[in-house]
Amino acid sequence: MQVSKAIGAREGVTAVLVAMATPLNLELAAGMGLSPDPGAKPDQLLIALTATDEAELSAAVAAVEAALTAREDRGSAQAIASRTVGAALDEQPETPLAIVSVPGPYAVAEAMDAVAAGRSVLVFSDGVPVEHEIALKQAAHDAGVLVMGPDCGTAIVAGVFLGFANVVRPGPVGLVAASGTGAQQVSCLLDAAGVGVSHVLGVGGRDLSAAVGGLATLDALRMLEEDTATERVLLVSKPPAPEVAERVAAASAELSTPVSSAALSADSPDLTAAVEALLRDMGVAVPTWPTRPGAARAVPAGAVLKGFYSGGTLADEAMLVAAPALGDVRSNTPLRPELDLGADFAARGHVVVDFGDDALTVGRAHPMIDPTLRLEAIATLSASGEPAVLLLDVVLGHGADPDPAGALAPALRDLQIPVVVALVGTEGDPQGWSAQADALAAAGAAVFASNSAATRHALDLIGATK
Repeated sequence: MQVSKAIGAREGVTAVLVAMATPLNLELAAGMGLSPDPGAKPDQLLIALTATDEAELSAAVAAVEAALTAREDRGSAQAIASRTVGAALDEQPETPLAIVSVPGPYAVAEAMDAVAAGRSVLVFSDGVPVEHEIALKQAAHDAGVLVMGPDCGTAIVAGVFLGFANVVRPGPVGLVAASGTGAQQVSCLLDAAGVGVSHVLGVGGRDLSAAVGGLATLDALRMLEEDTATERVLLVSKPPAPEVAERVAAASAELSTPVSSAALSADSPDLTAAVEALLRDMGVAVPTWPTRPGAARAVPAGAVLKGFYSGGTLADEAMLVAAPALGDVRSNTPLRPELDLGADFAARGHVVVDFGDDALTVGRAHPMIDPTLRLEAIATLSASGEPAVLLLDVVLGHGADPDPAGALAPALRDLQIPVVVALVGTEGDPQGWSAQADALAAAGAAVFASNSAATRHALDLIGATK
């Protein structure tokens, strides 16, 4: 994903796709006017490029090869030539954790290697069949290890940042998260309050579904119970299946380590409120969460809410907060099936789009890395003339766009409607919260560290707060 983005920014390159040769990616390459080998296999690498002339094309191909072959300078250490996770772990018996990021249908084989070797595993891959997830997590439970994922994009294990993780201080709170951006929001708010985390154990967005039954969540809770650095546990998730939520609550009640919930629902729609409750319970003063005022743009008559999100849990939170005031909010990941937006992102009315949904990231970089789809949606909204208030999230940290404000600012400056941004991150992040907040505010956006506060501000602007 990073290679595609870097090469696409080169002068003279008109289109680029560096990805696995899945059927969808072959179709995308064909749509670029190229003719990829129809016999290419999903486990092969596809490199598709178009450029303004032969010289630029040759230079771009060389740049792709250089990017793919580049290795971090490890001094005298030698590159590991192992071809499987199991073989690598055999050669590194001290390594406690494996990371798997291969096409979803193949992920379970590599992850099972790690489990069989007695290691926990983070499965970054999405597109893993649910039956594979269940079998993998059951095997991990039997082996006394933990499976984080599939589709686990965020984790912090003993101070090591994995995936899309923010630079937060160490501390006594352990997070069990069936949500990547939800975990990032919570850990960043805790950091802003001066409270650190011991671990962030992502368990995958389906773990609290009825099908999976909270298998990894229950194992993660037991592991944090045994961890001497963890004094409190906070469970973070999108709306869980009710029967699974009850099972997890019952298990939590049996632990000696206090467990609080930041599981989103219609009754508890606010991650920030969950963090504030935890802080008060710990005897820590709740701070005033950082904001930037932005431009005082006129709110057009009849304005509707347009939420264009990169984080699925943040999008869910926005819909849960907004629904009592707005009624129906359509989405590609709706809270109610009858409000499914499908692919009609230009639909009129109240709309919240999760651009990080799996259906929109197949064959392309996640919107936290590549803002192209969201920028196109903003341009479409601007051209439509529909009266609206635009609500966005911008998520900082390792793995994310090194300057998301720089990519968004030109589009935001050109808008005539109010813009509200939930900026999730810390001062310690590579991008820096204040630097990004200042740049977004200079482009006209009102900026909030809290997504729920940003959502309520947007509702205030359109006169819909209850």
